[in-house]
Amino acid sequence: MSAIGENLKINGERLWDSLMEMAKIGPGVAGGNNRQTVTDEDSEGRHLFESWCKAAGCTMGLDQMGNMFARREGADPDALPVYVGSHLDTQPTGGKYDGVLGVLGGLEILRTLNDLDIRTKHPIVVTNFTNEEGTRYAPAMLSSGVFAGLHTQDWAYDRVDADGKKFGDELKRIGWRGDEETGARKMHAFFELHIEQGPILEAEGKEIGVVTHGQGLSWTQITVHGKDSHTGSTPMPMRKNAGLAMARILAKVEDIALSHAPHAVGAAGHIDVYPNSRNVIPGKAVFTVDFRSPELAVIEDMEARLRVEGQAIADQMGMEIEFEKVGGFDPVTFDENCVAAVRNAAERLGYSHMNLISGAGHDACWINRVAPTAMVMCPCVDGLSHNEAEEISPEWAAAGTDVLLHAVVETAEIVA
Repeated sequence: MSAIGENLKINGERLWDSLMEMAKIGPGVAGGNNRQTVTDEDSEGRHLFESWCKAAGCTMGLDQMGNMFARREGADPDALPVYVGSHLDTQPTGGKYDGVLGVLGGLEILRTLNDLDIRTKHPIVVTNFTNEEGTRYAPAMLSSGVFAGLHTQDWAYDRVDADGKKFGDELKRIGWRGDEETGARKMHAFFELHIEQGPILEAEGKEIGVVTHGQGLSWTQITVHGKDSHTGSTPMPMRKNAGLAMARILAKVEDIALSHAPHAVGAAGHIDVYPNSRNVIPGKAVFTVDFRSPELAVIEDMEARLRVEGQAIADQMGMEIEFEKVGGFDPVTFDENCVAAVRNAAERLGYSHMNLISGAGHDACWINRVAPTAMVMCPCVDGLSHNEAEEISPEWAAAGTDVLLHAVVETAEIVA
């Protein structure tokens, strides 16, 4: 195996041009993208990616979940490939970089190796996973979840969107349902480059995030039953205000998360009150508490305290309360060797870096269950993502992809 020199870098201008060209497909209304999964726009983006991969000398594989695999051959036909990638689908009001940077960064690695006539022992495969975002079809990371055995393919095919259209039918309609068995591929390792989607790297002045863990997640839907009544004529002591009970529970959510600082977080993003009228005291509140932590024991503690303290509030206020766990996954610890390859690459290239815990879910979190995996992150302006105003700099994109290049090539092994 030949040593990797610090002068081995990608073509940052070509990478940026590719990002901007992909962003023309499924434009949003405010400068970002609306390229939702298994839409005509998704299909158009896939065709563009496929054309670029074939121009780079790759063969293209396609599995039954629509996952795309662009393969650059290695010197050893029996060596397991090193995989690298992310997703091309976006939120309805998404940015130009979430997911896309990881796919096109992988493509740029192959182009760079071609430019320099570098051969690797292991093949390198660039992957576009279908429906990472989970907006049109829940849950998120759907196809990587099938690949890793968390979901059955039939169950995934039967997911429906707001118009009642099934995922499997739409995948077939746009022409991207392949014949290859999902999950049949074996990986030597998997790397994913992603924008941080948070403010830490920018705030700390670091160019690279070395992702060591992914947060676990717990979603508990809470329903509080009070009594609808007139806001003007119901005496304060006689009210059963479900909205007030919800507010008190959410104050406890804040306290619970802060008790496990600095890495635990908690909030409710989904909130409905009924009947939601200006002059009616809410008789029912339904809301979902989202707890996250990189430690499973912390998540379990937060879940338990939520139920105890929520029940106590409901009892004190004379109301009924129901708890239902509606989603979640355990924390992720990425592979030590793959993480070390990322950290070594950042140090070799002289990029400032720090360890990060990913607060969002990514395809790498599921692939980590079936192959050694790690993630690279670059900053994004103000930590903003899932928003058309999402922004990164060409320099950040190039630095992240340089680190990705070195980590992948070190793992795939240069052949002299």
